[in-house]
Amino acid sequence: MNTEREIAKNLLQIKAIKLSPQNPFTWASGIKSPIYCDNRIALSHTEVRKSIKLGFCELSKQFEEFDHISGVATAGIAHGALLADHLELPFSYVRAKAKGHGKKNKIEGYIKPGSKILVVEDLFSTGGSSILAIQDLQKEGFEVVGVMAIFTYGFEKAKQNFKSIKTKYATLSNYATLLTEAKSSGYISDDEAKTLLEWSSSPSEWYDNNFKKKQNK
Repeated sequence: MNTEREIAKNLLQIKAIKLSPQNPFTWASGIKSPIYCDNRIALSHTEVRKSIKLGFCELSKQFEEFDHISGVATAGIAHGALLADHLELPFSYVRAKAKGHGKKNKIEGYIKPGSKILVVEDLFSTGGSSILAIQDLQKEGFEVVGVMAIFTYGFEKAKQNFKSIKTKYATLSNYATLLTEAKSSGYISDDEAKTLLEWSSSPSEWYDNNFKKKQNK
């Protein structure tokens, strides 16, 4: 089994990813979604945690040479720190907003001037939080060689956002692979897979098309 499928299978098994096409979740953004992803759960499962760490180690070889790892707060911190420890590299993390007291840091940890940084995130949706972290590091004069995450929904918006800042990105697994694995394991039916695929094409319209129109009939 390749890494993409192994990670997808593991995330489903430990319920870090849940699929519910009939009873959608509501994201913080208000989007109704048939999928919910919480990769923090992987930290509680030693073998899954290890597979993610080793997967990141291999995936990092796709990027230019780097000498520092930075995690995106909060979910990217632990996975980034595990990778940095494995690679014996220094680690820092970037807050979503500056701390409200003390030094009021936004970047936590020491980064040597001239460092080339690989950023670690847990999940890509639009890529917004990763891009903010990258820009904060760049403002301080550091070179960011790229960003990687455990999982991506594969939204076109994320692709365009990373392209706009000319930053390379990569993930261990993705939505398409997840659906394939979920179907093959019997987690979802063919009809549910079709519904889930429709969501990834137009997430903002999916709920209205599949639920509100049925309710109004």
